[in-house]
Amino acid sequence: MYKLAAAFALLASPALATGLEVEIEGEGANGTVSIDLFDDIAPKHVEQIAALANEGKYDGVVFHRVIDGFMAQTGDVEHGRLGGDMRRAGTGGSDRADLPAEFSDFEFDRGVVGMARAQDPNSANSQFFIMFEPGPYLNGKYTVVGQVTDGMDVVDAIKRGEGQNGAIIGQPDVMKKVTVTE
Repeated sequence: MYKLAAAFALLASPALATGLEVEIEGEGANGTVSIDLFDDIAPKHVEQIAALANEGKYDGVVFHRVIDGFMAQTGDVEHGRLGGDMRRAGTGGSDRADLPAEFSDFEFDRGVVGMARAQDPNSANSQFFIMFEPGPYLNGKYTVVGQVTDGMDVVDAIKRGEGQNGAIIGQPDVMKKVTVTE
């Protein structure tokens, strides 16, 4: 009975965003990435990402942590703006509340988009990452919010960072414009 009621509640709820178009430019990547958002798997996270994108908060935000063979991280709308103090990039979030984890059985494969967080599983806010390669060690420990459906070649070209933490040296690649798609 509960599953049936939950299904009807999902059908009756307002439609959430179905995707993002991310225009990326920089020394490494130049092009557009299309992402399908999984509002059925992580509705609160998708709602937050879509709201931030609609408000233009992701426009001009850099990829501050990029680890070859692992992932590219972006979305620090507080400290991650192009032209800002890049030493602080990755330490901030948005003016919205952190979100409770929405873990699922969806696997972290190549092109999967996940929410970045601190040690606390309920600390995801605005930052997200795109997987270069499968990361099964993340499965069930981070919230999956979407999947790249076009432009993975652009993701693959994002300027890599250096060292164990993937910190960008010099000019990072940037999300020039992020648009919510229906």
